[in-house]
Amino acid sequence: MAGMSSQRSNLADTLHGLDGRSYGNLKQIRGRYRFGPVTLFVNRVQADPFASPSKVRVRIEHADAKLPPELITDRQDRIAAADYLLRAGNTALGRFDRKAIILGRPGQEVLERTNVRIDDAGVEARLLVNLPARGRRILGHRAADLLTRDLPDLARAMFLCEKWSDGIDGLRQHVQLHRDQLELRDHLGEAGLVGFIANGAILPRSAGDSDEPMNPEQAVPFASPPELEHTVELSSGRSLTGMGIPRGVTVIVGGGYHGKSTILRALERGVHLHIAGDGREWVITDPGATAIRAEDGRAVTGDDISPFIANLPSGTDTRTFSTTNASGSTSQAANLVEAIEVGARTLLIDEDTSATNFMIRDSRMRALIPAEREPITPFVDRVRPLLDRRGVSTVLVAGGSSAFFEVADHVIALDAYVPHDVTKQAHELVGVDPDALTVTDDGSVRQPALRIPTAKALRPASKTKSARAKGTDRIQFGRAFIDLLAVSQIVDAQQTAGVAEALEYLAEIFDGRTAITEALAEIDEMLDEQGIDGLTGHRDHPGHITRPRAQEIASALNRYRELLLVE
Repeated sequence: MAGMSSQRSNLADTLHGLDGRSYGNLKQIRGRYRFGPVTLFVNRVQADPFASPSKVRVRIEHADAKLPPELITDRQDRIAAADYLLRAGNTALGRFDRKAIILGRPGQEVLERTNVRIDDAGVEARLLVNLPARGRRILGHRAADLLTRDLPDLARAMFLCEKWSDGIDGLRQHVQLHRDQLELRDHLGEAGLVGFIANGAILPRSAGDSDEPMNPEQAVPFASPPELEHTVELSSGRSLTGMGIPRGVTVIVGGGYHGKSTILRALERGVHLHIAGDGREWVITDPGATAIRAEDGRAVTGDDISPFIANLPSGTDTRTFSTTNASGSTSQAANLVEAIEVGARTLLIDEDTSATNFMIRDSRMRALIPAEREPITPFVDRVRPLLDRRGVSTVLVAGGSSAFFEVADHVIALDAYVPHDVTKQAHELVGVDPDALTVTDDGSVRQPALRIPTAKALRPASKTKSARAKGTDRIQFGRAFIDLLAVSQIVDAQQTAGVAEALEYLAEIFDGRTAITEALAEIDEMLDEQGIDGLTGHRDHPGHITRPRAQEIASALNRYRELLLVE
């Protein structure tokens, strides 16, 4: 104990002695310090008070933390437990200076993050710390309090279960919920479903710019139509009943503001697992499901959009289509084929964010403009071939057209937020035999050729710094910016930072022979084996990033305007 007290005293004395000196002198505090069960690592000290925060870790070994071993045995349990500890840390952080200590604030999703790591020996938090200063002079006394008192106290509050208000039970419930959600996700594939929404789910959010749930007293709880009701018995003993969305083509209709887009948005976010009390903890979607929309102005590089757009008057070959300024229809076609390229087997589409000419062409327009004079084959003509030939399901929100009734397996109508199965009525309206749904297929729905980036595809001559996330919806890569505003399934800036790290990783993989799909599979395999730290090269302090899906990594890569492919 005397040694630990000495370490605390030495660091405190050093910082007191630095009070009032120029900020660069703080570099000498880099190192490792022990405070009781807490080990403090000062990995990087910021160059000046206005630079990026210092990187500091606090760690407690399992012998002291005493987390139940059965809750942190496998990788998925550790992801859930780390999420719980991160949330406990954010609760405790209210007692400290939030401007000085940055732990990272999780949202409603449980995601694999670098912020808290559980390994075989112990558990640690990776912190960003703004060391105090006045101008460019060190505030040594305040820095001493921050590093030798506040950070060890925060570590104890996070990692010692006797400090938690709900004891070990809260952690146990958090991990068990995560296990049950994963089991339900696995069940989707076995049951032939692409999504599940439990009865009683609260889908609306409290506001348009918030991900917090609406007050349950104001929201209409979800209730499945009897025809689509599905019950799941989980191994934990939990029983869930709700609406199962089968593989196929599902169309969601209804009047404006009756909840159509709210359901689709919940399904978009259902690729991630949610915390208890979110209202969507039992909204589970095929984990590869991808939201597709029009995106005027995006760059497209070498996509085969010919199933949807071909025979252009200009003679452009749409089997390897490139542009720096895509129209609504070409951008939506590119988004769709890129999603399928990286493994999406469920498409989530809202009519409101789609290009009309990409989605449908009514009978009068078909009569006026013959097919041979129209380069665009609308999605309504391809949705069933995509299902029948490629195994790709679609969940589509439609409010202004009945065109998809002829190709829909299921039609769900929202009436004052209550869903009803109106498949039979919809088919009768358009005179369709449900056993012989319309399929228009000229053989163009096929597996496209592999796209192979050049060896220097992600090594721009202008690049002077690593790829960096700029908020949630932009990445700076060299001097270029990648716009991710339309990539709606990114949930926070840490996920965007994970995408930026993945681009750096891809730069090392691309050799002029490796296809995009192969490189993304290699990243996923590495992440499954090594965890999120593997994306950063296992740096002592990797900063705050979240594991991205292959779909979001591909979205950034495909929007990079300097991407070059092997011809």
